[in-house]
This record gives sequence, C-alpha cells and structure tokens, in this order.
Amino acid sequence: MSSEAADELMEAVPGWPRLATAARPPSSASLFGYLLDLDDDLAEELEVRMRPSARQQATARLLDADPGECELSSWFQVVGLGPGLLIIDGLVAVDTRVADRTITELLGSGDLLQPPGRNEDELVGHNTLWRALEPSRLALLDGEFAERVRSWPQILGALYRRAERRSVDLDVMRAIASQPRLEVRLVLLLWHLAARWGRVEPTGLRLDLPLTHKLLGQLIAAERPSISHALRRLSQAGIVTGSAGAWHLQGSVEEHLESLIDRTARLTLRDPGGPDASRRIA
Repeated sequence: MSSEAADELMEAVPGWPRLATAARPPSSASLFGYLLDLDDDLAEELEVRMRPSARQQATARLLDADPGECELSSWFQVVGLGPGLLIIDGLVAVDTRVADRTITELLGSGDLLQPPGRNEDELVGHNTLWRALEPSRLALLDGEFAERVRSWPQILGALYRRAERRSVDLDVMRAIASQPRLEVRLVLLLWHLAARWGRVEPTGLRLDLPLTHKLLGQLIAAERPSISHALRRLSQAGIVTGSAGAWHLQGSVEEHLESLIDRTARLTLRDPGGPDASRRIA
C-alpha cells in the first residue's frame, strides 16, 4: 500500500491507530566527534594552518535519531547558550501547528536547529514538533563548545550565517506558498528542493526525498487530496513524474513555468461527466 493510500485510509476510519510512535529524544552513547571532520564547509572557513589546533577543540557530542517524531526539548536545554543542534546527516521535518493546520520545513545536513523563541505577547498559540524522516545524526553544540572554539570566531560566524540562511529559505517558501495556482506551487517547491537535494538526469533532475502527498501539502499549505490531483495533472503533462522517494523533474523550471502560467490549457482535465466538459488547474 502506498503512503498516500495509507494516509487516506487512516483519515477515513475514526480511531484508526497511527503508525507514528510517541516522541522520543535522539539517543546518545556518549559518542563525540571532531566537527571539522564531520562538516567540510566549516573546515573550509579556517586557513589550513589553523585547522589542526581548531580540530582538537571543536568536538561535539553526537546524537542519533531514528525515523519518527523526536523530542528535542531536553537537548535544547542542554544546549543552553550554545549555537544549537547541528544536523550532520539525514533529513528532519519541523512541523509548526496553529489551530488545526500544520506547516512543515525540511532541514538537512549543515542546518542548525535552535529552540523555538518565546514571545510573551503572542496571542496565537502554536506547537512545534521535530520528525526525522530518515536516520539522522545531530551534533550538540552547547555553551562549552562555544567557549572551546572562541579562539576561532570563523566557526561560530559560519554557524550563525546558516541560521540566517534558514530564515531566507523560509521567506522563499512563503513566497512559493503564496502562488494562487497549486501546480505552480508544486513545481516551484520541487525545483527549490532539487537545487539542494536533486541529482542530474539526462532529461532533468531526480529528487530522492520521502515527499508523500501529505508532506508536500504541509510544505505549501494545501490539502493532500488537492496535491494528489495536481500531481496527476503534472504527470499527464510530462512535467513531474514518479512518487515519494523518486520524483523526476523533466526539462527546466523555465519551461515548466511557461507551460503553467502562459499556456495553462495544456493541463486541463477531461470531465468524465461529459465529452466536452473540462476543468482547469487550481
């Protein structure tokens, strides 16, 4: 059974048990690692002659997260005044829920997780959950780590620039989600993700991410059934094919946008209720 079919079945049957287990903190076997060995981009911030001494001090406790919901609150408390939790490898989804709606952010290797900020004046409540979509490893960068690498400000500077990069990426995702046509939203989202996680194919790009229809909806503020219909129309047009774990983007993003915005008639669907009826894209 596909993940989309499983989602649909669980939503249709009241009280159906969910597959997700209770949230649990990432495990730690007191394993430490040299951060400059684990993150090449951080090492590149330092001159070669500086790296040996910095390597000895830039050590961090490593946490392993199995797929599923992760309880990170306790580890954020350990972080204290440090930079945060650095994703070494894997894929993490950050879910923010307001009322009955959830929006999701995808984070991967090199991204910095920080505890959600508290605003005492906020009147709209929200909850934040973290989920490992695949086996993931994080580095605990606490206050002691920050003190040890104080002689190499390039390291902390690079980490905080990554936090800023995440903020910019969220702005891009907001702009994508504001597109009125769902197919345009999906195409822009997939190409945006492919810039980081995609692999070049002879006909375009391949995106090997576990993006179920439900998760895609949470990324661009759409309902799962609407995502399924939109993906079917994109597949019929030869723009996006495949399924969760192996999405294929044919051609180029410029060709896609031209087809979707300037010539949307290509994506009309024949209404089964009559031979001349059709339905335009959302």
